[in-house]
Amino acid sequence: MVAPFKSRETEPTMPRFQGLVPMLQTLDIERTITWYETILGFRREDFQPGDGWCRLSRDDVAIMFMTNAHLGPPHATATQYFYVDDADALWERIKDNCTAEWGPEDMPYGLREFAIKDPNGYFLSFGSPIKQAPTNS
Repeated sequence: MVAPFKSRETEPTMPRFQGLVPMLQTLDIERTITWYETILGFRREDFQPGDGWCRLSRDDVAIMFMTNAHLGPPHATATQYFYVDDADALWERIKDNCTAEWGPEDMPYGLREFAIKDPNGYFLSFGSPIKQAPTNS
């Protein structure tokens, strides 16, 4: 039986998590790098072509890709969700180079968001807090 998780308050020596970086599969790492750099403004932080691996970043966000042909075509059941400061402004910058899978639209949970697919078929969703209309008092 697995022992129940203890919080940092009850077990102060529990190591801290410092980040989460998705590692996604691609069959064409060069195409993937180029798309993320030109469409979304990511930069190549590390690239090891011999190993079929790269790490891309933009602002406080990072994402990694790897080639593992033995796994078959890339697939994921999860959406990669990016919090941005202005979803509408981002959409205006990229809309001529991709198709919206949904949005931009206001969601009932308080975010304005849209989603696209990258060249590997992964869903990328971008959201920011809904801007409140100024009130006339």
